[in-house]
Amino acid sequence: MPGDFGNMQSPQWRFFTDAVMGGISTGQVEFGEDGPRRLARLTGRVSTANGGGFIQIQHRLGGQLPEVVAAVQLTCRGNGERYFVHLRSSAHTAPTAYWRAAFDTTQDWQQVHLPLAAFTPSRPGLPSTIGAGLISAVAVVAYGRDHIVDVSIGEIGFH
Repeated sequence: MPGDFGNMQSPQWRFFTDAVMGGISTGQVEFGEDGPRRLARLTGRVSTANGGGFIQIQHRLGGQLPEVVAAVQLTCRGNGERYFVHLRSSAHTAPTAYWRAAFDTTQDWQQVHLPLAAFTPSRPGLPSTIGAGLISAVAVVAYGRDHIVDVSIGEIGFH
């Protein structure tokens, strides 16, 4: 399950951009420390040119979450931009099938609580909500508009 990025060399988190579909967004993820806090820092530039518009880090879950999980919680800071958490379902595996919820960043560390009921489907035809037991991956995503990306995640988990 996602956590505090304590295993900084872990292959469990993967970075990718819209280049997988012909986009031209660029970026990187760096794992590091801020005092005692271990973090993942996603930086780059999102471009909607050429049909693109995202960069992200994603973690595939190793098992099924308990149905009592009701929210995603993260500790983050950033450059004042809006970012997203995307959840993927084991029942809907198309690349365009996910549920998303937005969060805004500040320069200071903050805790963000995103109830599963606040996540909306990415396209018509998907169920309006995602059940905790169907979540197969979680991602932090810079998405949907041209902007400079700088967001640090100190912890992410399910509650």
